[in-house]
Order: sequence, then C-alpha cells, then structure tokens
Amino acid sequence: MPRLKYLIVVVSVVFNILVAVCEQQLKQPPEEKLILHQPTEYHTDCSTLLPGQFLCLDRNIDPATQQPRNCNAQLHLANVTCQAAPGIICHSTQNSTFTGQIPCKPTNGYSFETALLLSVFLGMFGLDRFYLGYHAIGLAKLCTLGFLFLGQLIDVVLIATQTLGPADGSHYIISYYGAAINVISIDNDTFRTSQPDWPLPPSTI
Repeated sequence: MPRLKYLIVVVSVVFNILVAVCEQQLKQPPEEKLILHQPTEYHTDCSTLLPGQFLCLDRNIDPATQQPRNCNAQLHLANVTCQAAPGIICHSTQNSTFTGQIPCKPTNGYSFETALLLSVFLGMFGLDRFYLGYHAIGLAKLCTLGFLFLGQLIDVVLIATQTLGPADGSHYIISYYGAAINVISIDNDTFRTSQPDWPLPPSTI
C-alpha cells in the first residue's frame, strides 16, 4: 500500500507538470511573421543611367533595313523603349520604362548579299562597282575584264570583309544579328590611357 500511494503521488505530480506546460504554451503569443519591406524607389532622370542600370531589349528592327526604326543618319542613333533596373522610377514616365538611344547603321538600299554575288560571278564586268555607285571603276573593270581578273579578286575580298561599302557612305543591308563587321578606328581626338612604357612628354623631362 505505501508503494501504491507513492506511485499515485508521482503520477499526479507528473500530470500537473504536463498540464502546466500545456497551459504555458497556450498562453504564449503567436510568433511574429517576418515582414519583407519593398526597397525604396529611386526617382531620377533615366537618360543619365549608366550601362547595367537599364536594358533596351525591344530593338524594333525594321525588316527592310535590318536596323532599328527611325535611325538618325547623322548621329547613327535610334530611339527605343528601355527598361530601368528594379526600384528605379523615371521622371519622364513615372514608371521604370523610358526612351533610350542605341547605335544604328543607316542604310540606303544596298544589300550585302547582292553586292557579294555580283562581285563573285559578274565582277569581271564591273557590275559590283556599278551596283555600289563606283561607276568610273566599274567602267574600267568592264573594259579590262576586271583588270584581267585581278581587280575582281581584290573586290571579292574587299566586299566579303565589308571593307568596301556603298559609295554614298551608307551601310549594307545585312541581318541585324548577322555577321556584320564593326570597324574601330582612332584619330587625334581619341582618348588613350597612358601606359608605363610610353616616353614622357617633352614638357615633363
């Protein structure tokens, strides 16, 4: 009997402890949820954004010229719709889109494929030069059978490498995402970073 009483007391104590723990858990307030705050919006003139702060994916390519529509022949730039990075709001539109400028190449109807085919198959008669607007050289090639085929070979290489373009200074019509060549040149106005092995200017010696 003493052992039974002792067991009953232990079970009662354990039961009371469990009840107290459960009541403690029920009285605790619910866990606070983590609130994610949206980043602060930054309002600015989107024309001053740097590369990497916006994307101009809508190139609006004209199928006839294979260049962005409304390409400025003097500036070699075209206006397209651009998207600023998340959190950037443009003053002009009050949203993240704005009108930006991308490089373009003005064309005047001269096809690269047509010029190359004329040079390969009919270049000895000067038709490639006539097509590109070099009428005097075209006439000379016609009279000399492409300078005895040597001039034809040279023109094939020049046109294939896009070194020789239309006489009016425009660019070939070639697929915008095709194998076009961009010629990079420098002049006296080109900024060049000084290198350690460059000689010092006379004024600093």
